[in-house]
Amino acid sequence: MPEKLYQVLKIDEMVRADPLKGLVPYYRHTIKTKGDVTLRIDIDQKDFTPEKAGPILEAAARNADNIMRL
Repeated sequence: MPEKLYQVLKIDEMVRADPLKGLVPYYRHTIKTKGDVTLRIDIDQKDFTPEKAGPILEAAARNADNIMRL
């Protein structure tokens, strides 16, 4: 199994107002990357599954660590 690029610290269920859909739930993930960067990523309710959220969080962690190396 490949080494994880991030650790999920917290998940908060949030709601935002959409002019067409009304109140729309989403999930705010707080993660800590392997490079010790802490960041928050918002994921729509439709993408809140391990199969969909995993690649989103991994890409965010990879980008943050690459930016820190600049």
